[in-house]
Amino acid sequence: MPKIVDHEERRHRLAEAVWTLTLRDGLESVTLRKVAAQAGVSMGQVQHYYSTREDMVRDAIHRAVRALDARIEASAEATGSTSAETILRACLRAMLARDPESLRLLRLSVAVIGKAISDPALAHVLGPGDDDLKDFTAGLITTARQERGTPPRGDDRVDADICWTVATGLGVDVALGQRSPDEALSVLDYHLDNLLG
Repeated sequence: MPKIVDHEERRHRLAEAVWTLTLRDGLESVTLRKVAAQAGVSMGQVQHYYSTREDMVRDAIHRAVRALDARIEASAEATGSTSAETILRACLRAMLARDPESLRLLRLSVAVIGKAISDPALAHVLGPGDDDLKDFTAGLITTARQERGTPPRGDDRVDADICWTVATGLGVDVALGQRSPDEALSVLDYHLDNLLG
């Protein structure tokens, strides 16, 4: 009977190797050969999944972004709350890297952001401008204001965009060690208190 190969698990293992090399030595150091060595697989296995270094790196970064998105969703679900404000705060706080895995994913994003300047495909992976996320967040802002008895003001979709910009910027500060997670949380909460009225 032929061996069943979990291709998704293999790709994830290679992505993990890209992440490790990038965080340790910088994105420039990542090669197909080094990824094979880091993952403990043959060069042929790496080339089976990725014909170029660029394809491999983009896939690894895409997987990191998806992993961070999943952590944001999990944070919202973990509240067990129906309060729009509680869910909004949980989603945005997930960007502040209060656990080692989130911090690793944020540091990875910071490590590759310079390359995104000259690589439009990578820039798209790092910041695709998720309309669904903005719409979801705008809905939370609208409902949270209603829950607080705050009258509508401005454009909730623009406010949603600003919220994610603030949370992402604070997350980068935490990833670079320029702020503690608690300091970043204070700034984020201050922004949300003003936003929600």
